[in-house]
Amino acid sequence: MLAMETSPITSKKVLTLVFVFGDFDGERRVLLGMKKRGFGAGYWNGFGGKVEKGETILEGAVRELEEEAGIRVSHLERAGMLWFHFEGDPTGLEVHVYRGETFEGVVSETEEMRPEWFSLDKIPFHIMWPDDQIWWPVFVGNKKFCGRFRFAKDQKEILAHDVGIFESLPCEMEFGSGEWVGGVLVER
Repeated sequence: MLAMETSPITSKKVLTLVFVFGDFDGERRVLLGMKKRGFGAGYWNGFGGKVEKGETILEGAVRELEEEAGIRVSHLERAGMLWFHFEGDPTGLEVHVYRGETFEGVVSETEEMRPEWFSLDKIPFHIMWPDDQIWWPVFVGNKKFCGRFRFAKDQKEILAHDVGIFESLPCEMEFGSGEWVGGVLVER
């Protein structure tokens, strides 16, 4: 494989991503939100965002879901971890993925997201981040997973990736201060 020009990762942001599942008339569905503004606008996604100072990752996930969809979950299961690097950006994204089954409140549109329930066989991957269709089958298969993705500057093309199934989380796959060389993460 040819070596690709890369930019080093010197810092990270810790983020959350929550997917709520439900059964409607015997059909399994997932709640996705159309991102209306900011990073990822125009894509369907789960709910989440930055973990604020003084809160745990789980507290951040619960807060973000309530802020973006108007619902509160009684229990979240930690399902996976994803690391993202966008060429030219020295900040890596460490994303903690959660799954919820039950919630309180009414699903509501907010300034940031427009929620909608989707059948599991009708996920709109063509209007989602390109990495989603790679790790989604492992996630809906109820496996613990970790994945790393390096995107081009355009934030659309995946230049390199790997996804693994793990017995428990966290997994030992984070970016650290490494960089991608020839599609492989090289730690410094």
